[in-house]
Amino acid sequence: MNRLGSALVAAGIESGDRVAFLCPNTPAMLEAHFAVPAIGAVLVPINTRLDAGEIRYIIEHSGTRLLFADHELVHLVDDAAVRVIRVDDTGGHADPYEAFLAGGSPEQFELRVDDEEQTISINYTSGTTGRPKGVMTTHRGSYLNALMSGLQANLRPDSVQLWVVPMFHCNGWCFPWAVTAVGGRHVCMRKVDPELMWQLFQAEEVTHYNAAPTVHTNLVNHPAAHRLEREVVVTTGGSPPSPSLLARMAELNLRPIHAYGLTETYAPYTVCEPQAAWDELDLETRARRFGRQGVHNIVADPIRVVDEQMGDVPRDGETLGEVLMRGNNVMKGYHDDPEATAVAFDGGWFHSGDIAVMHPDGYIELRDRKKDVIISGGENISTHRGRVRDRPPPGRAGVRCRCNPR
Repeated sequence: MNRLGSALVAAGIESGDRVAFLCPNTPAMLEAHFAVPAIGAVLVPINTRLDAGEIRYIIEHSGTRLLFADHELVHLVDDAAVRVIRVDDTGGHADPYEAFLAGGSPEQFELRVDDEEQTISINYTSGTTGRPKGVMTTHRGSYLNALMSGLQANLRPDSVQLWVVPMFHCNGWCFPWAVTAVGGRHVCMRKVDPELMWQLFQAEEVTHYNAAPTVHTNLVNHPAAHRLEREVVVTTGGSPPSPSLLARMAELNLRPIHAYGLTETYAPYTVCEPQAAWDELDLETRARRFGRQGVHNIVADPIRVVDEQMGDVPRDGETLGEVLMRGNNVMKGYHDDPEATAVAFDGGWFHSGDIAVMHPDGYIELRDRKKDVIISGGENISTHRGRVRDRPPPGRAGVRCRCNPR
């Protein structure tokens, strides 16, 4: 962090400047989550599944001053109007990123954050307009959500996080900061590879990973699947786990935590906290309970489900309404888009665009979406957007640390 941070300062990056990273889950992407905020700059993590036009729009709209691009993706920014630094962890030849780091110092430098409400990151998400919107998150919100994630996932100094969920997505659900806060270890993986995941579970003594439901399904159905000696805690979101998936995960010693949130809420805002009484239910009924999106997490304001007049719907598990949130772990607004921000916070609450019911026990359950988007690989994709690449280009499957790529 010190080398990258001081190198950025030496390159002329000042507090408030935007620094973008177009990288998969690599050590450089992890380092960016600490070095860029530490100098008071704003991190812009770019979705690696976007096309060149969308990436160009994000660079221009965010006002990015410096861009780091992975060697497999650098061709997407050939016409970028900013300085581009190639990141190459293959070890085959000189790495421009390493050369850039050489211009920094390993000595501790003074943090340049004067206000906890400073923007720490601008994360671009899709909406009904088809143009990505820049979600501005703060140091305070990220700090609180990271602590919440650590508590919720029971992270400890001996925890080992396998990076499956993209760090570009909601800053990896704030887990880069959460894992480091407790002194845990990060194991990076360039792309989702079920076979490699099973290998790393044992080789790296993995205790945690986060991912979308499709990843869990592919993992438990892989030929290499076997019961783990050590329990692995899995935070999941999106569509609820099916009874069969839950049963299979239990057989393999994978313990799921079902959460719900959006980019605008730093990812997880609710958690489906299991109740002791659920243990007495049959598997299908228990799975339906676990499939709910749950209740607000420990740092969030209580969640609401409201009608068109913003009145709370009855807690009957049947009446539909829109999910509203507010508090420290809701974005400060959309970058350079006051109109969209005003609409999103109509009435003083963030309008999620998700339709849900409220159950008598206070747990919400999603039923529909107002937003005109589809979901692919855990990412929202506007139906008004152009072509979207289904997956990042093929490359090296895993990397553990910058000096020792796998």
